[in-house]
Amino acid sequence: MNKKPLILPAPAKINRFLHITGRRADGYHELQTLFQLIDYGDELQFSLRSNDQINLLDNIPGLPPEQNLVVRAAIALQQATGCTTGADIKLIKKIPAGGGLGGGSSDAATTLLGLNHLWGTQHPTSTLLEIAQTLGADVPVFVQGNTAWGEGIGEQLEKVDMPSSWVLVIKPDCEVSTARLFSHPELTRDHSPITIARFLEQGAGNDFEPLVRKLYPAVDQGLNWLGQYADAQLTGTGACLFALFADQQQAQEVLKQLPKSFSGFVAATVNRSPLHEILGL
Repeated sequence: MNKKPLILPAPAKINRFLHITGRRADGYHELQTLFQLIDYGDELQFSLRSNDQINLLDNIPGLPPEQNLVVRAAIALQQATGCTTGADIKLIKKIPAGGGLGGGSSDAATTLLGLNHLWGTQHPTSTLLEIAQTLGADVPVFVQGNTAWGEGIGEQLEKVDMPSSWVLVIKPDCEVSTARLFSHPELTRDHSPITIARFLEQGAGNDFEPLVRKLYPAVDQGLNWLGQYADAQLTGTGACLFALFADQQQAQEVLKQLPKSFSGFVAATVNRSPLHEILGL
């Protein structure tokens, strides 16, 4: 098939705060967070195949294709719809792996929405959200496509419109183990729940931040450096840190001073996913 590929974005997110409010009997942690979408992310290119195979081009080294969330999402959609059409998928990565920016989850969501469009399976978003929950706790917010308040394990979502701002994201030269954090005895697991109104009025922090500072000195150094210019926070359970700025120029000026041991980028916060804008959802 020689049709032009469908090219779609997979936007990143930052967690404006992250509280652990309890632990369920099945071992999962109950949380509260605000997922803020940003206009920076990966890109996926989808092309139809004449058979039912899912072919991921340029797979991530060390990660078998069947374990990649993009492939898993495509196969899950095939199974849910009975679709016999396959796809060639090219993934162009920009979101740092393991950074707490939701890269893999966003890639999976873009795959669900993109192939649902390309294959003409026309599943409603509610059905895609059910598939998304089987793939990972952060996938549903990207399928929903809005900055949102999250509860439960992240799947209970309420749309929230936040004032637009610019965010500087920096990545220390280290990898943070999510499994290590969740199993650590020093993790705070009993934060009292807060309301959206209280967060908007007073703000909140990330329960993982003290532990990550202790276990990963590079993250501690990054928070200290970024904290000279603005309120710096950890996002999610990864290594990336962020700070919000009123305008792009200010954020770019700080980025220019970033120590060489860090990487970083500046992006705008958005309330609606650019993916959904393109697909008209």
